[in-house]
Amino acid sequence: MGLKKRDMKKLSVIELDRVSKEEFKTIDKTPLVVVLDNIRSLNNVGSVFRSSDAFKLEKIYLCGVTATPPNAEIHKTALGAEDSMEWEYVEDTKAVVAKLKQEGYKIFAVEQVQNSIMLDRVELDKTNKYVLILGNEVKGVQQEVVDMCDFAVEIPQFGTKHSLNVSVAAGIVIWEFFKKLQ
Repeated sequence: MGLKKRDMKKLSVIELDRVSKEEFKTIDKTPLVVVLDNIRSLNNVGSVFRSSDAFKLEKIYLCGVTATPPNAEIHKTALGAEDSMEWEYVEDTKAVVAKLKQEGYKIFAVEQVQNSIMLDRVELDKTNKYVLILGNEVKGVQQEVVDMCDFAVEIPQFGTKHSLNVSVAAGIVIWEFFKKLQ
């Protein structure tokens, strides 16, 4: 494989040369929106904010019982991404999906359903805008919301468990969509 050990000094925050929160709001975003459908864990919500910031997503919609910033528990995992990311609370997930469909987004439930597309097989058109809907830690995405989606994407899994933590699943799917949209 030709791998050769290299010097690996950890980089300081200054050496990472990240954009400021103000600059982040003005840069071009990945044409991807996340909808959180009844996420109970504030740590999961914060983690999704952080992953969404890392890959320059357009927006996060927080729906149903999903908590909103400002919140100390969300901040614990978001680490300030709740301030950089554009977000909105809408009680009814179905209303958000209907609005985004009308705006021309292609809607994906991240869910294990009949006829789901395995994540490694998803083909994206860089001229389209996309939405990922992630569901409740126990019940997943509501069936009536799944019914409104254009597609469902599933993360291939090979162990004894049939699901991943929602924030882990979000990170995996966001990363894969981000790569395909660059």
